Amino acid sequence: EVQLVESGGGLVQAGGSLRLSCKASGFTFDDYAIGWFRQAPGKEREGISCIRSSDGSTYYADSVKGRFTLSSDNAKNTMYLQMNSLKTEDTAVYYCAADEGGSNYCEHRDEYDYWGQGTQVTVSS
Repeated sequence: EVQLVESGGGLVQAGGSLRLSCKASGFTFDDYAIGWFRQAPGKEREGISCIRSSDGSTYYADSVKGRFTLSSDNAKNTMYLQMNSLKTEDTAVYYCAADEGGSNYCEHRDEYDYWGQGTQVTVSS
């Protein structure tokens, strides 16, 4: 059974940091691309970071560029999202998702086959 489990969310003050983890199981980690998305109340789910399959480059949404960093530990089947200099507008439920084979359009949610349950990130002013 494919499972993605996010962790690391919580309440943090503006300017603070959090590291989210996405632990994958039930599939070969190297065969899938993992992306991070977030959804704020009343807003669409947006892709914030992922790796494009065409050239291995890392995509970051403009809103998080320079503050968030994507990394992985393949031995642990885990993808991380380090979030620094957090802003109140980063408040959202954060999801990781898995796409078999990867995509050049990794920021598009329709590319993904499996989703985690989400972890809440709340940034206070």
